[in-house]
Amino acid sequence: MPTNRFVENGFWNFDALFQPQQHPARDAHDTFFISDPEVTDKSKLPAEYLERVKTTHETGGYGSTGYNYDWKIFEAQKNILRTHTTAVSARMLYELAQQKEFKPVKMFSIDRVFRNETLDATHLAEFHQIEGLVADRNLTLGHLIGTLYAFFKKLGLEKLKFKPAYNPYTEPSMEIFSYHPGLKKWVEIGNSGMFRPEMLLPMGIPKDVNVIAWGLSLERPTMIKYGINNIRELIGPKVNLNMVQENPICRLNKV
Repeated sequence: MPTNRFVENGFWNFDALFQPQQHPARDAHDTFFISDPEVTDKSKLPAEYLERVKTTHETGGYGSTGYNYDWKIFEAQKNILRTHTTAVSARMLYELAQQKEFKPVKMFSIDRVFRNETLDATHLAEFHQIEGLVADRNLTLGHLIGTLYAFFKKLGLEKLKFKPAYNPYTEPSMEIFSYHPGLKKWVEIGNSGMFRPEMLLPMGIPKDVNVIAWGLSLERPTMIKYGINNIRELIGPKVNLNMVQENPICRLNKV
């Protein structure tokens, strides 16, 4: 997926994902807002799709009652540093829905995201997200769990836990945890789920198509694999450059 858009607008980062405008993740204590330019011109947003998103938020549809609030275009136009590469997934799925005939797809990316986090041993304000989705008919939660197990097995991480979670844009949703021996605790390494009809159907994705998706940490699994106890040793001003120069290139284990 093309991920070179660090500055995103609220529409693709939040609204298209059926995330309500009063959600705490859209506040300044979680998100970095851009002051210049402050907003995206409305003409750059797909007009008919925007109206369907607005209606789904306000009154529902597609089997949903919506959130029953007054959706505001200004909130959707606000420019931010993207908080997840799921905004890119939303753009790509919308493009997929515009095709005359649906064809199953797999899409992947690794790139940088930004959140107004308090820095500690496992949190950064600027980090990398491993994004992926599969769109096809007859997909289930079992396909998602199997995909994630296979992915982390390639990294050498087999001690996993899946925990039910809530995301505005996925149902069912799961957080993924792996055990960090150095920190002696289970660490969240990703979030995942099946995209909701309220997200997919306004785009024009066929009703019988399911989309499994995940957004995984890059830094935290690396910490577990290489026994690093502080994420700031991997990225940021505290990185030991001698460590970077002297260590071999990371290679995935053969399975």
